[in-house]
Amino acid sequence: MMDLLKKPFVHQSFIVSNTAFSTSYKCRKDVISRNNSNWFLKSSLAKKICIRKCVSPKFARVVMAATDIKSHTNVKALVTVKQSDGGLINNIVTAVVGNSHLVLELVSADLHPKTKSEKETIKAHAHEIQKTENDVRFEATFELPVDFGNVGAVLVQNEHDKEIFLNNIVLDGFPNGPIHLSCQSWIQPNHTDTPTKRVFFTNKMYLPSQTPSGLRKLRENELKELRGNGEGERKKSDRIYDYDVYNDLGDPDISTELKRSVLGGTKQYPYPRRCRTGRKRSDADQLYETRTTLDFYVPRDESFSETKQTQFNSSTISLGLTTIIQSLDSILTDLKLGFASFEDIDAIYKDGFQLPTLEPNDSTILQRVIPKLIKDADDSKDVLRFDTPESFKRDRFFWFSDVEFARETLAGANPYGIELVKEWPLISKLDGQIYGPPESAITREIVESQITYSTVEEAIKEKKLFVLDYHDLYLPYVSKVREIEGTTLYGSRTLFFLTSEGILKPLAIELTRPIINGRPQWKQVFTPDSDTTNLWLWRLAKAHVLAHDSGHHELISHWLRTHCVVEPFIIATYRQLSSMHPIYRLLHPHLRYTMAINKVAREVLINASGLLELSFTPKKYTMELSSVAYDKLWQFDLQALPNDLINRGMAVEDPNAQHGVKLVIEDYPFANDGLLIWDAIKQWVTDYVNHYYPSSSTVESDQELQAWWTEIRTKGHADKSEEPWWPKLKTKKDLINIVTNIAWSASAHHSAVNFTQYTYGGYFPNRPTIARTKMPTEDPTKEEWEAFMNKPEETLLACFPSQIQATLFMVVLGLLSEHSPDEEYIGQKMEPSWGENSTIKGAFERFNRRLKEIEEIIDSRNKDRSLKNRHGAGIVPYESLKPFSGPGVTGKGVPYSISI
Repeated sequence: MMDLLKKPFVHQSFIVSNTAFSTSYKCRKDVISRNNSNWFLKSSLAKKICIRKCVSPKFARVVMAATDIKSHTNVKALVTVKQSDGGLINNIVTAVVGNSHLVLELVSADLHPKTKSEKETIKAHAHEIQKTENDVRFEATFELPVDFGNVGAVLVQNEHDKEIFLNNIVLDGFPNGPIHLSCQSWIQPNHTDTPTKRVFFTNKMYLPSQTPSGLRKLRENELKELRGNGEGERKKSDRIYDYDVYNDLGDPDISTELKRSVLGGTKQYPYPRRCRTGRKRSDADQLYETRTTLDFYVPRDESFSETKQTQFNSSTISLGLTTIIQSLDSILTDLKLGFASFEDIDAIYKDGFQLPTLEPNDSTILQRVIPKLIKDADDSKDVLRFDTPESFKRDRFFWFSDVEFARETLAGANPYGIELVKEWPLISKLDGQIYGPPESAITREIVESQITYSTVEEAIKEKKLFVLDYHDLYLPYVSKVREIEGTTLYGSRTLFFLTSEGILKPLAIELTRPIINGRPQWKQVFTPDSDTTNLWLWRLAKAHVLAHDSGHHELISHWLRTHCVVEPFIIATYRQLSSMHPIYRLLHPHLRYTMAINKVAREVLINASGLLELSFTPKKYTMELSSVAYDKLWQFDLQALPNDLINRGMAVEDPNAQHGVKLVIEDYPFANDGLLIWDAIKQWVTDYVNHYYPSSSTVESDQELQAWWTEIRTKGHADKSEEPWWPKLKTKKDLINIVTNIAWSASAHHSAVNFTQYTYGGYFPNRPTIARTKMPTEDPTKEEWEAFMNKPEETLLACFPSQIQATLFMVVLGLLSEHSPDEEYIGQKMEPSWGENSTIKGAFERFNRRLKEIEEIIDSRNKDRSLKNRHGAGIVPYESLKPFSGPGVTGKGVPYSISI
């Protein structure tokens, strides 16, 4: 300034101001960086420099506006709130601009340079400025001191008397452009019992060691709040993530008959943990948590959106299906009544299932629960209609075919059951003193009479024999299940041969009854003979095996290996990884809705007298059986697709193969398509991890990450914490494999066993969930044998589920197979935090392109006539792992998460 005043021949004055200028000034309009129509604040740092002639050329007059030494920066915040969600946000804000409903505080990312303490936050009230169909927008203005530093977070308080759903916040007025905060969370009103200021960090991600100094304490405190103190009953508005055992499936307060084993926390019944609700204990038995309400707690942000609730409203499902189950006599007069003929079954899809006259309330409940399946017929509300499953549309007799029976083990609803036969003879590992002789009754003579190889050993060496082996899993429960009226059970083995055409041929079914009440072990082998008596026995044996496979599918491949084991991963992620953490942001799309759908399962599906107990062979031992499977069969490392395939003998390691493994059955649709998805996920995770972790030492030193992995093992899966197969977390490779495994389990694994359930089970003779009667050849009475010989079709129909069992579970399969309109498919939508980092954005775009390529590859495979397990007359193309889908029952689409 003094230098300028010393110059005698200055003929211009420099006026620097951020006020409005008249048209007589020559303003540098190019420095105004944003259009006037933009809501964002014109940056206060974009100065307007104007030049005008001085009155007297003898003097140089320099005028500096006060803002040249201004002490504040003007910043505006735009806050977007959902207009409606579950009816909770409608009309909560007025149209009067200036009415305060949100209080925002900006948090500096830096500590005070002298005191080394957090800087004082800058507070402002947000006022409503705009309403649209989908959201309400609020605006707040801040004056930030020039030494405030970078904004690292925003604290939010809700002054209204109802909760709101905060979508996002955008802060503008900074020289480097706006700052974005993706919130996606419920904010409770200030008047609640424990009002807190909600913290939302900017979309910039930090490892714990890289956290800006001003945010470290805030980061730690936010995690502490999410963990809670492990005490008290959780309220619907809470955001606390904690663990508990499955002690709420039984209901001894109603009846001792509704007691069920507590799953988890014991050596006898180990199990993954669920979300803790803190409900009071049962008066009848302190081991159990009460079920006085059918609206179990999940952390507030885990609940369904309004769109999802429309498709699958948890409270309505809970109320409606429970009412149906508990009042079945008001719907059907005979719960044991089966279908009289196959024509009656087929008529369901043409004419609908006629219910007895319902009370108005019952009719309303049914229509709310299953609105897409209940349709008026001739103005009657008592008709239950079902869409015809795609498999039945293409071939009415598909379920009768042995070729289709075998094909579905590779391309159906449960492609996780089939295994390679590695040893001969087939021998049980169970105690022969308790269950009877362990040797299988499937002899080499039976096998060799039906295969093209001269010996069984040659077929095994060439990897041509495969088995569905449900012998040891089910046999210990046969005697228990047989004490229950209306069901029966066997241990089973089903043997297949791989033909030169690349398809499986069923060879034999073995059904075994163990030693029961002094009676010796009974076992028999059935083959697909041309003799009519043996052919009908084969069909009955096949019905039993299909019921076994349905149980394995629903309890193990589906519930246990996706819904159940993933919930602890979700809880640990929220408890130990800050929302600023890169791995949290990577996993977050894979967490959506899972805890909410698991809550519904505990309410009406897997509970005592729930739909699974009503409709599945093991009845009240259904969930106990899943605990045995967890104990004997589940390993984290075997969740990974390549490891699973190798473990089942369906693939061998091959470094020269495309995916590092070579399939034993070349045309294995699930495995072929699944490996494409697996590799795509792994490459995306690899690119992501390599960016944030430059070395393995950063993985080992990441305290949040190590605490996360430790808690998954020691709390979430505490009953298996000492198992040697848990991966270590020391290197980048370890982290990539662990995260890929979790992402696969939550997305493609679940999709492969979920979204074709109605396709293949919607016509229940193809996948009966229960076998109600024993085989006619097992200790038959004269009357039983004559009934079978005279009318074998009636014997088969009597073995199938009853009318109520079949129709109710068809309803459930339809719901579970349906995509919501707000579904988020893997690789389709870029998370905001990913888009703000050019490296991650590029990696995600490559991921997205690869998934689109996979869609085309799958389409081309389904058109290949040489691939007989996915192409042929009447065959449903294999689309389970096509990444993208529209809403509804489509049989395809891979959502990020277990969302249904």
